[in-house]
Amino acid sequence: MFTGIVEELGRVRAVTANAGGVRLDLDCTEVIADARIGDSIAVNGCCLTVVALDPAGWSADAQIETIERTTLGDLVPGDPVNLERPMRLGDRLGGHLVLGHVDGVGTVRAVEPLPDGSTRIRIGVAGPLARYLVEKGSVTVDGVSLTVTTVDDGSFGVALIPHTLAVTTLGVRRPGDRVNLEADMVAKHIERLVAFATGPTDEESS
Repeated sequence: MFTGIVEELGRVRAVTANAGGVRLDLDCTEVIADARIGDSIAVNGCCLTVVALDPAGWSADAQIETIERTTLGDLVPGDPVNLERPMRLGDRLGGHLVLGHVDGVGTVRAVEPLPDGSTRIRIGVAGPLARYLVEKGSVTVDGVSLTVTTVDDGSFGVALIPHTLAVTTLGVRRPGDRVNLEADMVAKHIERLVAFATGPTDEESS
């Protein structure tokens, strides 16, 4: 379980293809301070398992399923990545409840810098993920917990303060870039409970 508060901006050291998946070698310092083999760390919002450690970073394997559902297959050496360790019981929940299970990939449509140093970003989203987005609700973009500012047909907006722009990958995102999206888990659970309470969906009854 994560909170969507990025701890460190790491960097991709190497990407090695592995029969449809990839091995990611990542440079960082903070998130490996207490890490062990088998621990989980979120990379751009995707929960991955630590399979190797060294003084300058760590490695993880992204399998075919992960590559198909996230943007991790787009990474190349030198790319920055958002990193977050799982929250511990008793930690402050600074963002919102995040599983690190990416629901889908969106595309940045517009980036609008504002005079106060903040930036508005509009992200296109297709398919069933759009129904979980509500104005003033929560969404995770590349592992960053954000508040949805606007919602329209096929896209949503977020507003980023200068600090978020400086310490996450969102500060370098441009129109056309793909981003990992995770909807609010509470909304997904409520939808499922309501579906059971009101009867099977068309898909479930077929």
